[in-house]
Amino acid sequence: MSLVKLTIKGISYSQTQNGAYALILNEVDGERKLPIVIGAFEAQSIAIALEKEIKPPRPLTHDLFKNFADRFDIVIKQVIIHKLVDGVFYSSIICERDQIEEIIDARTSDAIALALRFNAPIFTYKNILDKAGIYLKFSSKDKEEEKEESIVVDEILSGESQPVSKRESYKKHSLKELYDLLDSAVANEDYEKAAQIRDEISKREKK
Repeated sequence: MSLVKLTIKGISYSQTQNGAYALILNEVDGERKLPIVIGAFEAQSIAIALEKEIKPPRPLTHDLFKNFADRFDIVIKQVIIHKLVDGVFYSSIICERDQIEEIIDARTSDAIALALRFNAPIFTYKNILDKAGIYLKFSSKDKEEEKEESIVVDEILSGESQPVSKRESYKKHSLKELYDLLDSAVANEDYEKAAQIRDEISKREKK
C-alpha cells in the first residue's frame, strides 16, 4: 500500500457543540482533506505547537515527552495513520534510538502533537484517504472558510454532543487588548482561550 504525505492545515471548531474540534490535514499532492476529530486538550497542544509565539509557563504533556525523548536521544522519525475502523483513526509513531527503529501505537491526536514537536512528517495510506478524504472548496474569505470547516465538524459529530453556546468573540478588542489577553491566558494556562485569541490576532495581521 502506498503512503500519502499529509500536512496540517489547522484546527476547526464546532459552532454548535462545546469541546468539538477537528484537525484538518491536507493531502500534499492533491486536494483532499482528512478531518480527524480530536479532544479539547489535544487541540490545545497541537495549536500551541503550531503557534510558535505561545509559550506555556510549564511544559504540557507532549512537551514533557519531547524533553524526555531528547534527554535519552530518542527521535520520532515519522507518524503513520495506518488504520480506520468505525470512524476511529489508529496511528503508529516510528521512533529511533541508537539507529534502532521501534514502532509505537498511539492515538492519532497524540501522534500528531508529537510529530509537530519533532518536525516529523505525517503519512497515511492511500486507501484510508480514499475512504475518509473529502474535498472542501474554500472561499478566499476567512469567514466562509471557517463556516465550511465548522459545518464539517458539526456533520462529523452530529448527535454526539448537546448544543451549547459558541466560543467567545474577540472582534471588538483592539490588537493591544488582544495581546494583553493572550499573555493573561497563557499565564493562567488557559490554552484553548489563548489559541482562539491568537487566531483573531492572525486574522488582523493578514489584512
